[in-house]
Amino acid sequence: MTVKANESGTTYRNRLTKSIVLAIRKLMQKGQPDRESQDMAAFVVLALEKIEESVDSSATAWEKRDYWLKADRFRMEWSWVEGRRLSLEKAVLSQDWGNIASELIQVAQHLNTIEVSEKNRLGEPWVGAFKALSSRNK
Repeated sequence: MTVKANESGTTYRNRLTKSIVLAIRKLMQKGQPDRESQDMAAFVVLALEKIEESVDSSATAWEKRDYWLKADRFRMEWSWVEGRRLSLEKAVLSQDWGNIASELIQVAQHLNTIEVSEKNRLGEPWVGAFKALSSRNK
């Protein structure tokens, strides 16, 4: 997922968090892991990485304007992302579905206030995510 030309950091993070919630929701509905499950889990890793980048970019912009306290609070609000991303990435690459489920539950708990309507326009942003993640880590 890339930032659209007229999209703010907040809008981008909102789109990413909704996509993560949708992917986790669909993944938890599956009985057995399959290729799409791999893509969904890998997508969450990649989306969390994009959120990290977005948070850092926004906080850096605030620091340039001497909004140090706001930047620090914002970074603290999103500080959980890096740890979850690293743990989930390790689990996804090793196909450890027990840890994948555990990590996804923790991510979902952080995003429990995010609402995604049934008639969303997010599509299936996870298609091909496992291939992208695994080829990046070779």
